[in-house]
Amino acid sequence: MTKPFLLEIGLEEMPAHVVMPSIQQLEKRVRDFLEEQHLTFGTIKTYATPRRLAVLIEDLADKQADIHEEAKGPAKKIALDAEGNWSKAAQGFVRGQGLTTDDITFKALKGVEYVYVEKSIIGKPVETILPELKAVIMAMTFPTRMHWADYDFEYIRPIHWIVALLDDEIIDFSILNVTTGRTTQGHRFLGQAVILAKATDYEATLEAQFVIADEAKRQNLIQTQIETMAQENDWQVDLDANLLEEVTNLVEWPTAFYGQFDPKYLEIPEEVLITSMKDNQRYFYARSQAGDLLPVFIGVRNGNTDFMENVIAGNEKVLTARLEDADFFYHEDQKVTIEQNVAKLQNVSFHDKIGSLAEKMTRVGLIAQFLGQKFGLSEAELVDLQRASDIYKFDLVTGMVGEFAELQGVMGEKYALLQGETPAVATAIREHYMPISAEGALPATKVGAVLAIADKFDSMADFFAVGMIPSGSNDPYALRRQAYGIIRILENQNWHFPMADYQAAMSDIVKQQADFNLDWSTNADAISDFLTDRVRQRFNGMRPKVRRDIVDAVLKNQSQDPVVMFEAAKVLSDHQDDADFKATVEAVTRVLRLAEKVDFATTDLTVDPALFENEAEKALYTAVEDLRGTIATNPLADNYGILQTLRPLIEAYFDATMVMAEDEAVRRNRLTQLMIIAQIALTLGDLNELIVNK
Repeated sequence: MTKPFLLEIGLEEMPAHVVMPSIQQLEKRVRDFLEEQHLTFGTIKTYATPRRLAVLIEDLADKQADIHEEAKGPAKKIALDAEGNWSKAAQGFVRGQGLTTDDITFKALKGVEYVYVEKSIIGKPVETILPELKAVIMAMTFPTRMHWADYDFEYIRPIHWIVALLDDEIIDFSILNVTTGRTTQGHRFLGQAVILAKATDYEATLEAQFVIADEAKRQNLIQTQIETMAQENDWQVDLDANLLEEVTNLVEWPTAFYGQFDPKYLEIPEEVLITSMKDNQRYFYARSQAGDLLPVFIGVRNGNTDFMENVIAGNEKVLTARLEDADFFYHEDQKVTIEQNVAKLQNVSFHDKIGSLAEKMTRVGLIAQFLGQKFGLSEAELVDLQRASDIYKFDLVTGMVGEFAELQGVMGEKYALLQGETPAVATAIREHYMPISAEGALPATKVGAVLAIADKFDSMADFFAVGMIPSGSNDPYALRRQAYGIIRILENQNWHFPMADYQAAMSDIVKQQADFNLDWSTNADAISDFLTDRVRQRFNGMRPKVRRDIVDAVLKNQSQDPVVMFEAAKVLSDHQDDADFKATVEAVTRVLRLAEKVDFATTDLTVDPALFENEAEKALYTAVEDLRGTIATNPLADNYGILQTLRPLIEAYFDATMVMAEDEAVRRNRLTQLMIIAQIALTLGDLNELIVNK
């Protein structure tokens, strides 16, 4: 027999951004709990609003499944003493199983007899198990927590009520001073408390009290209301998915409405207007069919249509105040030149241990030119890059960015164009912040991409230089995100970035050109490791997923170049199912292991054929020498092809040759030969990390 079960946690209003993660967490924790308790169940339906998290479990078994299992104990020779009596080991074993020695049987396993017992665990009634959900509720985690009254317990918001109904029966337990029951709360203003007769009444009962508990239904209703409004007014409305989800989780009974603002504000850049509406007020904006921004906004009220005129007027008043501020700042900012704003940056601290924003811009300008030349920018692009790096933070001291921090870079681009900067310079000012999230959009221009890398690398190197290295979850300056952004831009632009070489070069440039009291060589290895970890992060996000052992191999690529790592991973992934992949890897890794034994340092990898003692040495030497000159410039796919070609020759070489010969000259000659092959392999990575089982 099965029954439905409802669990609802009633809370003070939660922030919108935690509603969906919280209900997903609750659903998983409840599901895991039921499975651990051997309780079968059907579908779990979730409900979430700002004031409640709930799960309705269908077809929950009325008791745990009975468990019948066989337990293996000590060997018979240990279980019985010389007189045939049960030993302490046997007695302890059965006691631990809740049985007696009368329950023991013997069974042979690989020719040895062992003690076995069979036991049955009768499942408990579900009513006795469900109260343990108290621990599930209290174990939930949240990005921010609070405590209330005199309790030490912390939660996302204070708990006001808990419903726990097994069909029509209350499951009793308490959290702090809140005891489970069958009473839930309707809409804070439109509804009232209501008693649930049984679990399955939940959704319909709440809807009668002006609460749409199903988040998908609420979202669909909002979307339908706005689309109807847009159709009636001949508007185009961008139903941004993130904003739609946020608004859905701000309300329990949604009613969409629209208001207007003075068309004079359309003279302000539309990014400012959209930020004011979307980010600050959670409004949707509308465009004409021609694509022009319209002086209207669309909001969603947590209530019905009563007194809607007052609601619209109040929202119009709030938005107008914001737009009035924006209009003032927009016109006042244009009275100040870019150079005047740049001068102000001398007095703006980037960080008290690092220096001013003006100093940061100087460093970024130096390394941006270095990187621009390495990445092959044209002379014209380098000129634009220099100008952009000279001014790119100027908008941080403008009134508009001071009021609307989300517009940094955006207003820099607008103001730069108004003051006569080239489009390339203006675009780079905006793009240097990109990506603004882990998987956000990347710079579209080369100048913007170089400036973005230079700015992010400077931030990372600065903080590492003063010992402020992220650890654990602690990353207050978002250095992980910035480093990941560097990797994504390099991948997108296919720009080579040998970490150790470029780090050392940039460190020298900064040190030689100006005294910033920063030593970028400090923790240089940690910077390389930090960037390499971000390459691993990028691999983890790729679809189809790259095999972990392949990732481990290519991350140890001798060039420490992310782009080469990505290319090497593709090559190895393309060949991982080849019939000769295992044989090729095994042959090469044997070479690598022996090459590691080289105890002499030399850049002159010259092999002397006069020291050869068999034909296999000659054959391998001839093949390698014919291909050796192209290794450095080859695509990695070609280098893997060389290793495939050499594989039978390597196998024959090892069959015929003792590498570690007693004669030192012969031994060194053979190791040098293997070193050359190892260098080919290392262009792909450390193939010792590969796992080949077939």
